[in-house]
Amino acid sequence: MKGLPEERTIRLAQYIIEQNATVRQAAARFGVSKSTVHKDITTRLKKLNSVLYTGVQQVLHTNKKERHIRGGMATREKYRAQAEERQHRA
Repeated sequence: MKGLPEERTIRLAQYIIEQNATVRQAAARFGVSKSTVHKDITTRLKKLNSVLYTGVQQVLHTNKKERHIRGGMATREKYRAQAEERQHRA
């Protein structure tokens, strides 16, 4: 996403809040690195819009608390897919 960093920061924040998105999801959606998203929403956003900053921090806090669950679900899905693949080959 090209353009002014300030505009990108606001759009990232709105997306994260509206979609309950993770930093990775926001980075993929906007075509920027995770580092860029993190810098935008922790440093730039705090200076630009304190209300959005508070909202984003709440979403990120929730995501951090739940990440072990998402990781476990991804691992379970990976092994389920591998088992199905082995079953189809047999």
